[in-house]
Amino acid sequence: MFDKLKDLEIKFEELEMDMASPEVIADMEKYKKIAKEYNELKETITLFREWKLIREEEEKVLKMIEEEKDEELRLLAKEESKILAKKKEEIEKKIRDELLKKDEKEVKSMFLEIRAGTGGEEAALFAGELLSAYLKYAEKKRWKTEVVSLSLSDLGGVKEGVIVIDSKEAYNLLKYESGVHRVQRVPVTEAQGRIHTSTVTVAVLPEPEETEIVINPEDLRIDVFRASGPGGQHVNKTESAVRITHIPTGIVVTCQDEKSQHKNKAKALRVLRARLKEMAEKEKEKEISEERRKQVGTGERSEKIRTYNFPQGRVTDHRIGLTVYKIQDIMDGDLDEIIIPVTEHFKAEALKKKGWD
Repeated sequence: MFDKLKDLEIKFEELEMDMASPEVIADMEKYKKIAKEYNELKETITLFREWKLIREEEEKVLKMIEEEKDEELRLLAKEESKILAKKKEEIEKKIRDELLKKDEKEVKSMFLEIRAGTGGEEAALFAGELLSAYLKYAEKKRWKTEVVSLSLSDLGGVKEGVIVIDSKEAYNLLKYESGVHRVQRVPVTEAQGRIHTSTVTVAVLPEPEETEIVINPEDLRIDVFRASGPGGQHVNKTESAVRITHIPTGIVVTCQDEKSQHKNKAKALRVLRARLKEMAEKEKEKEISEERRKQVGTGERSEKIRTYNFPQGRVTDHRIGLTVYKIQDIMDGDLDEIIIPVTEHFKAEALKKKGWD
């Protein structure tokens, strides 16, 4: 990677010289183009130069450790070496993030959808707990959240839940949560005390701008009905719940969280727009679509990205082979224990594909 950064630095210096050239200054269009490329590289090269300075200092300290006879000075040099190595590692991470910035989507808000998969009532109960964990995580990050749709089971679990998260950093941090999440534990419905395996599917969708996806009103069938809770009990007496069917694609979105029919319709349209954008992107990028299908799958027990084993108190992410024995902390919203290593893994994979390994 650092050999390629040297080449990038040479290019940066050439752009710098071009910007000072009278010929380029006289051509405003050419100047703007070069300036744009220069600014895109500036942060990466600044970090690279900082990394080189630290590496030079580190080499001096290592030489001192090797040659110094005074034990006290050698110990001080060793401590300095540790500090420099940590600084260098931090800068390397920042460089990797800069190199991947162009590939990251600028998403102002996103939808997180959770659905109960295999396992009946137990799957719905865990879906509710997982949704709660994500909401707690969002609260720790100070992200603004709003429940768009919530369909409850008879025991108060979540058959399907959709929340919107308003944050510029949320999507790029949560996008690798899409997939099948498996839970292993003794359900409250199990009289014999046997461990059951159930699944929940998670999907993370960026919310498109209204101008990105135009919906023809004639393509919609809108039904209204009374919102209901567990056991069919009516939450209110008015027909405020809204079900929107997009006829050309067959996508159905239901929203009953608000008491206002108008608000429920607006929320449902936001979710529909996100799903239509995802569908359009799938058609354009079949390879990405296939990868997502492999990740999310059908909700069967064998298709999993992560397992939450309550009897052993562990959470395992199968994609990177990471296991942490902090299941209660994870369920309380301390998801960075899993999310950060997973994100770093996929960033490293993306750099390899770009030839920056």
